[in-house]
Amino acid sequence: MGMGEPLFNYDNLIKAIHILRDRYGLNFPTDGITISTVGPVDQLKKLREEHLKIQLTISLHAATQSARNRIIPHMRIYAIEDVVKQALSYSERHNRKIVFAYLLLPGINDRPSDVRQLAKWFRGKKVMINVLQYNPTSNSRIKAPQKREIVAFKHQLEQAGLEVTMRVSHGRKINAACGQLANTYNKFKKK
Repeated sequence: MGMGEPLFNYDNLIKAIHILRDRYGLNFPTDGITISTVGPVDQLKKLREEHLKIQLTISLHAATQSARNRIIPHMRIYAIEDVVKQALSYSERHNRKIVFAYLLLPGINDRPSDVRQLAKWFRGKKVMINVLQYNPTSNSRIKAPQKREIVAFKHQLEQAGLEVTMRVSHGRKINAACGQLANTYNKFKKK
């Protein structure tokens, strides 16, 4: 997994996928390629028209516009409903399951109303929600959820009829888990 928004480099991303899966290139199995994106709507529309047979993961992280704006501020230019709509359109066109990554943040995106909204969007669709654990660093201002809180949220989503998985985080104690390197870099950059 890299950093940055792959769909903001759309043409080169598509070229790279063609090279990776070409039998004279790396001959990489198409199902082994995942695009993980925050979901810029215009690029999702373009991606829908490609025939790549890749996996798509949308970093959604919220069920409301205000929570998503707080978590992913640079994506406030896109309505969360439009991101969801385009991702589901991709799923329907290509008959593929979409993964929605959901970084659980206590008091921000873990309310019963969030569960209801996610169920409204995704129940009965080819969707899996991947609940992620927030990995804080020493300069984090947001509290990380306890494992029991993550398990409880996962259970609520399952009770609402959704397919859910929970990603286990590794490397947290040595600040090497997902999100910690960038967060640590930002701490040093501010000095």
